[in-house]
Amino acid sequence: MLTVTLGPLTMALNHLLLLAALAVASVVGWWVARRGGESPESALFNLFLLGLLCARAGFVLAYWPMFRDDPLQAIDIRDGGFLLWAGLIGIVIGALWQGRRHPGLRRPLGWALLSGAVFWILASLGSHLYSKGTELPTLSLRNAGGQSVALHDYRGKPLVINLWATWCPPCRREMPVLQQAQDEYPHVTFLFVNQGETPENVSTFLATTGLSLTHVLFDGSGQLAQQVGSMALPTTLFYTAEGRLIGSHLGELSRASLHRALEPFEQANLPASAAQGN
Repeated sequence: MLTVTLGPLTMALNHLLLLAALAVASVVGWWVARRGGESPESALFNLFLLGLLCARAGFVLAYWPMFRDDPLQAIDIRDGGFLLWAGLIGIVIGALWQGRRHPGLRRPLGWALLSGAVFWILASLGSHLYSKGTELPTLSLRNAGGQSVALHDYRGKPLVINLWATWCPPCRREMPVLQQAQDEYPHVTFLFVNQGETPENVSTFLATTGLSLTHVLFDGSGQLAQQVGSMALPTTLFYTAEGRLIGSHLGELSRASLHRALEPFEQANLPASAAQGN
C-alpha cells in the first residue's frame, strides 16, 4: 500500500507515518509533563519544522548542480526531496538547544522524542518490509494499437513505471523530466501507463506538447494502480531487472528527486560498465 485515503484526502503512507509519530510524541510528552516539567508540544512542532527545513536544505546541497539553473525550485518541496540524516541532525541540535534554555523541558521532550522515534522506526520498517521485494504485477495492458502487452515482458532491465493522465497537472509538469531521463539512462526502461484515457487523447496531448515517450501503455480501468495500492497521480514505481519493487514516489518528480531514485540502478550498472571497459 503506497497511499492512504482519508475522505477526500489522499496521503502517501510514509507522510502519514511521520505525522503519526509527531502525534505519538506529543501525547507522550504531555503525559510525562503532567508528572513534572514543561509541556513540550510547542517545542516538538518547532523541531518538526526545523527537521523538515534541514532535510530539504541537505537535499538541495547534495544535488545542487540540478538546482543551479533554477534556484527557486529549491523551495518547491512537492518533489519530496529530503535527506533523512540532515533532518535528524537538525532535530538533535535543536533539542539540545531547547533543553539548555528550558531545563523543565528536558525530561518531557526527551521521552517525547524517544517515543516518536521508536514509533516511526518500527512503523517505517514494517511498511518497508511489507512493500520491499513486491513482485511486478502479472497484468496485461493495451498499447496504442490495441494489442495486449504483459508487464512481465519488460523484465530483464531496471524498470520505471509512471502512472499518469493528461488531466493531471503534476503529471504534465514532470513529463519533460521523465522524457529527459529515458534518454540519459538507456539501461533503464521507462514505461508510461496512462490511467483511464483513450489512445487518441494521449496521442493528441503528446503531439501538442512535443513529447516523445518510448513506451506507453493504457490502463482503462486503473487495474495497475489498484494492485500496487496507489490511488493518486502521478505515482512512479521503481523495479529491479528481476521485477522486484525497490522504491516508489507519490507526486511530482524533479530532476534531483528522480536522479536520487535512480541511484540504485546506477550502482547496479557499475560492474557491467566496468566489465565492458576491460
